[in-house]
Amino acid sequence: MRAGLMGATLLATCGAGASLAAPVTQGAGNAGDDGFGRWGFDLAGRDTSVAPGNDFFEYADGTAVRNIVIPPDMTSYGPFNALAELSRTRVRSILEELSTHPVEDPQTIEQKLGTFYATFLDEKAIEARGIRPLSDDLASIRAVRTATDFASLSGTAQDGFQFTPFALSIQPDARTPTKYTLTLDQAGLGMPDRDYYLKPEMQAKKNAYQAYVAQMLGLIHWPDARNGASAIVALETSLAQAHWARQDMRDPDRIYNPMSLATLQEKAPGFDWLSYLKAAGIPDDVIHSGNIIVGEPSAITTEAQILARTDMATLRAWLAFHLADNAAQVLPRAFVNASFNFHGKVLSGQPQLTARWKRAGHATSEAMGMALGKVYVSRYFPAPYHDKMVGLTQELKAAFRIRLKHNEWMGKATRKAAIRKLDSSAIQIGYPNKWRDYTGLVVRKGDAYGNSARGVGFEWSYWLAHLGRPVDRDEWDMTPQTVNAYNNPVFNEVVFPAAILQPPFFNPSADMAINYGAIGGVIGHEMTHSFDDEGRKFDEKGQLRDWWTKKDEERFNQLSARFGAQYDAFEVLPGVHLNGKLTMGENIADLGGLTLALDAYHASLRGKEAPVIDGMTGDQRVFLGWAQVWREKLRDDTIRQRVITDPHSPPRARVNMPMHNIDAWYRAWNVQPGQSLYIKPESRVKIW
Repeated sequence: MRAGLMGATLLATCGAGASLAAPVTQGAGNAGDDGFGRWGFDLAGRDTSVAPGNDFFEYADGTAVRNIVIPPDMTSYGPFNALAELSRTRVRSILEELSTHPVEDPQTIEQKLGTFYATFLDEKAIEARGIRPLSDDLASIRAVRTATDFASLSGTAQDGFQFTPFALSIQPDARTPTKYTLTLDQAGLGMPDRDYYLKPEMQAKKNAYQAYVAQMLGLIHWPDARNGASAIVALETSLAQAHWARQDMRDPDRIYNPMSLATLQEKAPGFDWLSYLKAAGIPDDVIHSGNIIVGEPSAITTEAQILARTDMATLRAWLAFHLADNAAQVLPRAFVNASFNFHGKVLSGQPQLTARWKRAGHATSEAMGMALGKVYVSRYFPAPYHDKMVGLTQELKAAFRIRLKHNEWMGKATRKAAIRKLDSSAIQIGYPNKWRDYTGLVVRKGDAYGNSARGVGFEWSYWLAHLGRPVDRDEWDMTPQTVNAYNNPVFNEVVFPAAILQPPFFNPSADMAINYGAIGGVIGHEMTHSFDDEGRKFDEKGQLRDWWTKKDEERFNQLSARFGAQYDAFEVLPGVHLNGKLTMGENIADLGGLTLALDAYHASLRGKEAPVIDGMTGDQRVFLGWAQVWREKLRDDTIRQRVITDPHSPPRARVNMPMHNIDAWYRAWNVQPGQSLYIKPESRVKIW
């Protein structure tokens, strides 16, 4: 699903890193042997020289974070990364077992998984083949002579490594969530965001990008690589000027613009839309009688105009560069290193290339993720984890219902509808209700390029088959082995994959206050996404419609603006501030999630006093549980990139900012006026 409608996740992504068996995020520990202390929190990881009211992140996590050494093949390190590495290691054990005897023409899913993985690992064979796997795709690019040729070849990008200047997808219709629809969004940039092309402080990275483009063109023996690279970067700069900013794409109403093919052709002339859609495999009846949901109309219009006036030599070079860039991981070492030197080192500050086995596991999961997930769940997700999580989610849901029922700023009609939405919401835990069938996917021994390309095409064919069918609400946007969680507003559901349901997020042997602060905060985070600045626009059926009164909407926007201003003022690096509008939904979810976690913990006590453990009260342990999951260190270039591209705030903000808006935090830690995080009661933002 596209960014505007797929909903919100707990975090952006996790890189590779050191094993969880020896986690570098933890301190010496206490009496426990898992790095999380005898009751689930690593007390040695604190910095008790810092007052909680001055910097709670530093107090709760300071020593642990200072002791983190980010592995050289990573851009950050923390609990997410450690669990992601554990998941990768488990996936590796599955694939190593299955890849012992790769076969020429695998038929079973076990054979396909093993052969795909073994073929990706066979660097010697990949080196021997050189750039021959690119031959057919490069020949198709060289044959482009007309605007129709260009549009048609762009359409075939859905089937492999070719490049498209637009993002085409198939997903539930936001206004009629029982049917699937086509969506069209802006695309065409090789760097992470428009700001990399337009902001003066990004000029060095833009220069490095141009050098990388020239290098890739040289590796595929494209003529006049240097001038071609200059033209390509100039073209993408023009496209960047037309692109919407990320925060502008966070409004579901703004990015929902249904158009017939005729309307699209009228509003965005200069690009052969009919040939593009036909080449992408869209059925004629959908092309001619259905609507396409256009995300950024002005950007699409301008992009079409830019492409129409760009010379064919530049367009062919553009397609050729992106073909090589897209396929780099299954090409010889020179391509892999060139790609890493730019995407890893220059953009993110990552010193060392990720190990081949990790990249092989990732590629296999990209092609057959749910097949891997089925094996992963059978081996590593105990049934009691599922049952315990079901109970916790129901407790958080009950706490949220009480919050909504007693909400002071929301009117009666909107409050009633909000409760109805909450009551109608679904929760999926661990793994989907049904598994994907990969019978049609062709995998061949020794053909790493073809295997990955066919994986892309198989995925697109899978979604093409959804057109004209009722929406399948059992579809997942993440695999069970993914360390993350998400909220899908069109399905009015939250999803918690199996891999995140482990310490420090969910620790069966920990004090429950820690679990409420950690996984309870995560559950609450995802639930309140249904009522953040994006999610609130979808009703209990997942339909994008206005179900709020005007006054309630105005009150919500006023609270959100005040909250966003706090993040705008937050400095992550000298002179680098957060974008409160870009991070708004995640920030609201962090505040709501932690608030609900505390409520649910209190309810779980059934009127009894919370025990005091090692001098820590129950409320204190809830806040510590939340803080511990954000014990993460990031490289400076990674921080700069995420400030531009990531709707999630960095770890220090995810700890300090929601807490200093919660009255119970002040009481728990005796926070007083004059301390750095203190804000007056009337200035604290309370949304949910």
